[in-house]
Amino acid sequence: MIQDISLGLLNTYKQTINSYDEVLDQNGQIKPYWQKLFDTLESIGIEGLELRNQEIIKKLKENGVTYNVYDSNKESNRAWKLDPIPFLIHESEWKTIEQGLKQRARLLDLILKDFYGPQLLIKNAIIPAELVFDNSGFLLPCFDIRQKSDKQLLNYAVDLARGPDGKMWLLDNRTQAPSGAGYALENRIVMSKVFPELNKKTYRSRLSPYFSQLQQTVDTLGNNSNENPNVVFLTPGPGNETYFEHVYLSSYLGYTLVQGNDLLVRDGFVWLKSIDQLERVDVIIKRLDDEWCDPLELRRDSLLGIPGLLQVIRLGNVAVFNPPGTSVLENYGLMAFMQNACKFLLNEPLLMSSVATWWCGQTKELNFVLANLPKLIIKKTNRKQGFRSIYGRLLNEEQLNDLKNLILKSPKDYVAQEEVSLSTTPSFINGTIEPRYAAMRCFLIADGDDYKVMQGGLTRSSALKGKFEISNQLGGISKDTWIITDAPTEHHEKTVERKNTNNQLNNSLTSRNAENLFWVGRLCERTMALRSFLKIILNRLNENVIKNGNKQPDFLVVLLKSLTHLTQTYPGFVGKEIKDSEEYDNDTIFENPIAELLLLINHSEKAGSVVYNLQSLLNTINQVSEKWNHDTRRIINLVEDSLFVLKNTNTNNINQVNHGLDKLHIRLFSFYGNIYETLPRDNGFYLLETGKNVERILSLLSVFRSTFNFKKIEEEEAVLMEAILENHHLLAQYRNIYKSHLSLKAVINMVFLEKNLPYTLSFLLDTLSYYLSKLPKTIEPHRLSIAEKSVLEASTIIKLIDAEILIQVDSATQFRTELDQTLSTVFELISNVSNNLASLYFNHSVMQHSVLDTLKNIDSDEI
Repeated sequence: MIQDISLGLLNTYKQTINSYDEVLDQNGQIKPYWQKLFDTLESIGIEGLELRNQEIIKKLKENGVTYNVYDSNKESNRAWKLDPIPFLIHESEWKTIEQGLKQRARLLDLILKDFYGPQLLIKNAIIPAELVFDNSGFLLPCFDIRQKSDKQLLNYAVDLARGPDGKMWLLDNRTQAPSGAGYALENRIVMSKVFPELNKKTYRSRLSPYFSQLQQTVDTLGNNSNENPNVVFLTPGPGNETYFEHVYLSSYLGYTLVQGNDLLVRDGFVWLKSIDQLERVDVIIKRLDDEWCDPLELRRDSLLGIPGLLQVIRLGNVAVFNPPGTSVLENYGLMAFMQNACKFLLNEPLLMSSVATWWCGQTKELNFVLANLPKLIIKKTNRKQGFRSIYGRLLNEEQLNDLKNLILKSPKDYVAQEEVSLSTTPSFINGTIEPRYAAMRCFLIADGDDYKVMQGGLTRSSALKGKFEISNQLGGISKDTWIITDAPTEHHEKTVERKNTNNQLNNSLTSRNAENLFWVGRLCERTMALRSFLKIILNRLNENVIKNGNKQPDFLVVLLKSLTHLTQTYPGFVGKEIKDSEEYDNDTIFENPIAELLLLINHSEKAGSVVYNLQSLLNTINQVSEKWNHDTRRIINLVEDSLFVLKNTNTNNINQVNHGLDKLHIRLFSFYGNIYETLPRDNGFYLLETGKNVERILSLLSVFRSTFNFKKIEEEEAVLMEAILENHHLLAQYRNIYKSHLSLKAVINMVFLEKNLPYTLSFLLDTLSYYLSKLPKTIEPHRLSIAEKSVLEASTIIKLIDAEILIQVDSATQFRTELDQTLSTVFELISNVSNNLASLYFNHSVMQHSVLDTLKNIDSDEI
């Protein structure tokens, strides 16, 4: 009965197939496991499939899954695309594929060791010397590097597609920094949540054994005496196209995510610059291209690598996963010589076919390529960004001649590959199921004497019909990859109990992350403080009935000028000249303040605006993505939505502006609340809270000082006091405590001296002092740091104030000198806290801690 029902979708799909398709076997019959999948899809229906597709898009967005596009003219972060229809391979076929993949990994490992060792392949003319030595992937400084592991190629990825013979063909090798395993895992997790029907009706192999093996392999690379090696995950940074995966995997595996400037080389070891000490690094999982790893010996202009890294590897004092130099294996030209190399090194034929490849550096092959250009695909032996494969069949006569001349200029730089008809697979495109070309990326990890293959992979299909363009840079769509089994499989993972758990209990905080977390606190508070003050002003503007022409009332003029001082967006409402005792009054801007206020909200280039601060906040949040859990990332997505809305706020409708600011306020408070409840109470949390309190204090001082440094008439000052109390969430408490009309003396006593209200100055200073006391002090641990001394001095000044003296006015100028000078002094002291912290914890070039102090914790025979 089910089979009869399923004929609808499946028959419709079969009619669209133009070439060999994954659904059909070589006899043109539907493969049973694909039939079973279509049975389930039929029960879901096209409308249901579209709903699941939208749910996938939503979940990927919530999880922050992105792929950065370097050459995009729009936003660099491109949402990750996941097809709701998986890619299926049966275990009976997969076992054959596995054997071919393992053999290829073993072969490439032997080739790598030979290139940087005896070079027998070159001496015996198995592989041409110029193909190796002229390739940018061959790094001469790596010649004498050999890690203690027998396998030098520790991590390997390979792209496969089904060829004309019905078998999987090898298309490409990825060796220097293989990517995609994290995306494969995320795809599986999302699909499991969105398609429970498929989970119940289909048996598939699990992905987790691959990642367990990765951890076990990493453990074996550490120093023999350290059962829990210090492992870091080296990323180029947020600009890298697969940065999401770096964050995702480092968090999943439990390794510290670092950038090059988080590490340094001293005394023959690699050290992690954490804020409390230097920590010796045992293993580096490298997601950086080889040539950028060490500016001393490789690419001199690299700001991404670690100067001196290669020498530390030579000494055997750090293991790199994969080591620099493996990029030579990605040379397309080597594929033409794999069969002979396999016979020479392994004494056996290749088990897995590759696409026929001709290297143009040989005369016979060059002549063949030039004579058959319309049938071939032309690539460069060196992988160079911006050079896309050239399909000969798409060129006219003139373009073919130009291509011939290009190849003849430097034949050794080019390879040609046969353009073969690869298989298609069902894909859900614009509400219909259509065939699309696809390729599968498989992942292998060294496992002692052999390799372990992920039981799945990352399949990518083309977004365009009839074109084999699967790259994510070109808009390819990913698929979850299932190894179908006939019965559920049980997997028993080996577990090793570690005696040394120091690294697990004490997560390292790098200097870079310390600074970013501090600024997350500051920028979040800065944005919220500006939003709060803007709301006060916008509400007053909305309530105000303008009298005397277009002139605004005096209290609004004061608030608008105070806003400019808070944001430091001069001239703004203050004018060109800013002095302590007088301010230039520009009547014109006050006639229509909305225009300037909108700039302070939505102008992305105006330093100090809401959108500018929000952009800076999100950029800083992205720098420490590994710190945020799933719920926090969902809130961050909502904040990004608010940024988009506010950027496009160009209306004079104050209600609409208020609505956008209110949503932003709720989302930022949600961000605050979530991280406060979920972040561990470690140095990162203390620095984030320090940044928040520093900014909150500075905002309070700025607003209060610029509002009340000049005496106004009683009615005007009363309105200003109410506005300031409301701005600092103290108006209700003021009325409860004082139960009288507003007086500046009482307001000062509350805003400055109340100890139990979160937004008062005394409370904030005490809180700041507490968080500063929790930060590490390695030089004089029992004494106050410079930052603590500044806060103590500021707190003492505030707690000793006499409100009666502060409100006194110079009769000639109406200026409150004592109030202004007191707040100015405290403002400077708190500003110095930020500078003190920068010199103590955030300095990336000069470390404040002695390496010798760290060396004391290491056995002497390891030094």
